[in-house]
Amino acid sequence: MAAREIDPRAPEPPYRQIAADLIAEIGRGDLAPGKPLPSEKELTERYGVARNTARSAIGVLRERGLVYTVPGRGTYVAKPEPAGEDTSSR
Repeated sequence: MAAREIDPRAPEPPYRQIAADLIAEIGRGDLAPGKPLPSEKELTERYGVARNTARSAIGVLRERGLVYTVPGRGTYVAKPEPAGEDTSSR
């Protein structure tokens, strides 16, 4: 899947632009539940950004519960939560 162009002059910071692109890919099913998210290195090459920027984008997805990280293994797309389920205890 081709990456969207990151606009460094946009009001939205690059890491949020990347996060929005990845969220769209998850929504379309291009990144399916249980499948690995591209690595930080892959995201830096794909979007032409620094590793910290890629890490911040992944952090946004993690905060939203869209991905989870397995130490030493990678970051994976989470299964969607059923509507109405309380996730505040996680």
